[in-house]
Amino acid sequence: MSDKYAKSNLMFISSMLIFGTIGIFRRYIPLSSGMLAFARGLLGALFIYGYIKLKGKRLRGKIGLNKLLLLALTGAVMGINWILLFEAYNYTTVSVATLCYYMQPAIVILLSPLLFKERLTLKKLVCAALSISGMVLVSGVFEGVSLRTGDFRGIVYGLGAAAFYAFVIILNKKIQLEDAYYKTIIQLMSAAIILVPYLIVTESFNKISLKLPSFLMLLIVGIIHTGLAYVLYFGSIAVLKAQSVAILSYIDPVSALILSGIFLRESLTFFGIIGAVLIIGSAMLSEINLKADVFVRN
Repeated sequence: MSDKYAKSNLMFISSMLIFGTIGIFRRYIPLSSGMLAFARGLLGALFIYGYIKLKGKRLRGKIGLNKLLLLALTGAVMGINWILLFEAYNYTTVSVATLCYYMQPAIVILLSPLLFKERLTLKKLVCAALSISGMVLVSGVFEGVSLRTGDFRGIVYGLGAAAFYAFVIILNKKIQLEDAYYKTIIQLMSAAIILVPYLIVTESFNKISLKLPSFLMLLIVGIIHTGLAYVLYFGSIAVLKAQSVAILSYIDPVSALILSGIFLRESLTFFGIIGAVLIIGSAMLSEINLKADVFVRN
């Protein structure tokens, strides 16, 4: 393995581990999900832009009005996706919210015949069925668990986030832009800008108060979990093989489950563990022998 390939592997794995801890940090930031999503988009875009300028790079690629509008729409969908994911973290465990979020591959598989005219193969159907079965197990239905209102809302928010994440992927398939950083900056900034009217309507800005630890957590989510993580992600996928990217991506949910257990004392039941294996395993299986797509991650 060349030094360049080894370095890219380390960068990619680091980005996945960073993404995997965002749920833990969200627990310590007493802001609404909308405000947190706005700050994440703004800080992430500014960090990536600063990184490009510091490196002396230039943003490449021509953007027409149609493409710009499509990028802005993708940014808006991304903002909604973040709000729903952050709400899921609020109402249920990080483990369950993460597993709900990783129902996204199953959603894309089921929508692909309608949106991309792709044939729904037996393999895709099996993967979708396994993922849905895993979600049922994670919900606790087979263990006679009566879901509390909060847990149920968390699951609904998590599945909603997965659906909007699927739309982000679908929209990105329609956007051909050579410079991934350029594309990401526009989408992140669009996510922040489009959330402004929503925040004006829903937020009481005079009541927003952050102590220093929470403010530092907010900066970490915006700069580290968004800006730095995307720099590592896009800086590595240009070197790595598509199959490596697809498989290593699942370090994200696995690390989220492990770290939430260590730091938040969360745990999955026996059936929950089986469900987690089915969801993550079926998602990985669906990507074997498939080309990995480049898009802004969670």
